[in-house]
Amino acid sequence: MASSTLLSPAITPSQLGSVKNGMNLPSLSGFARISNGKDKRMKVSCMATSIPADRVPDMGKRKLMNLLLLGAIALPSGGMLYPYTYFLVPPGSGGGGGGIVAKDALGNDVIVSEWLKTHGPNDRTLTQGLKGDPTYLVVENDRTLATYGINAVCTHLGCVVPWNAAENKFMCPCHGSQYNNQGKVVRGPAPLSLALAHADIDDGKVLFVPWVETDFRTGEDPWWH
Repeated sequence: MASSTLLSPAITPSQLGSVKNGMNLPSLSGFARISNGKDKRMKVSCMATSIPADRVPDMGKRKLMNLLLLGAIALPSGGMLYPYTYFLVPPGSGGGGGGIVAKDALGNDVIVSEWLKTHGPNDRTLTQGLKGDPTYLVVENDRTLATYGINAVCTHLGCVVPWNAAENKFMCPCHGSQYNNQGKVVRGPAPLSLALAHADIDDGKVLFVPWVETDFRTGEDPWWH
């Protein structure tokens, strides 16, 4: 009977004791057993799965799909937000190139006679003005419409400045700038007064016209031109 030889490191008594106690010896995968002079080493094959190259989408296609997905999400979202942002978020910071009829919060033309029925003395209410900018219509103490409108865009960082009737001021909630009841800056960090626009009356409607003359509040040329 041919002898069989195990080519491996010597096994110590402590390792034999580990076998008896149920512990595993180091992996025997690297060991070779020779019987009858023939090599009976176990061969281990490794199988790998690969995706054909023609089925892997290239980077250009992936970018196109991402853009299409983004567009599909953005279009309906933008359509819902547009009516609000168009009125409340100003697209510009000054007057436009020609006159425009003032619009109320619902997008209707402002009729002077109707407006004065619901807006009393010292009232300042936002309307849509030149370039779509939010612009205050001013009602004087004698219940007549002022000949100017006040652009509501803060000259600091562009926030829409609300009217505070109790303080008789325009007070910006973003960084604390304040303007008097005519829009003249009285407290920073805003560096300039609010822009003006003429509030004319044309066929019973309020017509905003760019203000290019001297600013009556400061005696200076209008900074918004």
